[in-house]
Amino acid sequence: MELQRELKAAISSGELLFGQNQTMDACDRGQAKLVILSANCPQHWIDDLHARHPDVAKHRVAVVNRELGVACAKPFSISVICVIEAGSSDLLTLRNNIE
Repeated sequence: MELQRELKAAISSGELLFGQNQTMDACDRGQAKLVILSANCPQHWIDDLHARHPDVAKHRVAVVNRELGVACAKPFSISVICVIEAGSSDLLTLRNNIE
């Protein structure tokens, strides 16, 4: 799967949230289907997310937050993406790789 292409498809046809606060709020409301984490997302935040929402799928990618922002065509770094609706992308096929 080419992550950048799938992210662009999801941005244009689905619903994504960017950032730790919005992601945690979506998880609290039960809307999150998948959380995508940058390689340098703070481990303490990941641990807190997993403790509060162990049932939400979490996938850590091999790119840092700056590169994840570029992949989403955003002018800022992104450490966390929350997938609410994948749209025409295949993002929901990403497997949980956080224990």
